[in-house]
Amino acid sequence: MPLYFAYGANMDAGAMAARCPGSILIGQGRLNRHRFIIMREGYASVVRDPSATVWGVLWDLKLADMPALDRYEGVAGGLYVKASQPVATKTGIKRALIYLGGNAASGTPRPGYLEAVLDAAAAAQLPPPYLREIRGWLRRTR
Repeated sequence: MPLYFAYGANMDAGAMAARCPGSILIGQGRLNRHRFIIMREGYASVVRDPSATVWGVLWDLKLADMPALDRYEGVAGGLYVKASQPVATKTGIKRALIYLGGNAASGTPRPGYLEAVLDAAAAAQLPPPYLREIRGWLRRTR
């Protein structure tokens, strides 16, 4: 089963259980040399930044769950594209599937979206400084 690195809404265990019932949460991971953004469409993405780190969670993704995840991520319409990236874990570097936004233009989060991402990040016990960094995107909606 492939590893999948989630840094946005798919960090939420309940949502992933509904979307991808065969997938198993492994734990925290870090995508080094990338920065979290909200893209023009209002959803999370990451962009290259040599001085930044994106925190998230790793899933052991069941192959049968991949079509549902691709649909949710809007792959067919170009909202996200799939890539493989090295993700740092407690046990070393692992290659993982990641969904990258189809554009890198910065935008504002959709109503309620970022709050859900922050709830999932807090539940995953991501580092408080990183949570504050993501919370900074909320100011763009006010």
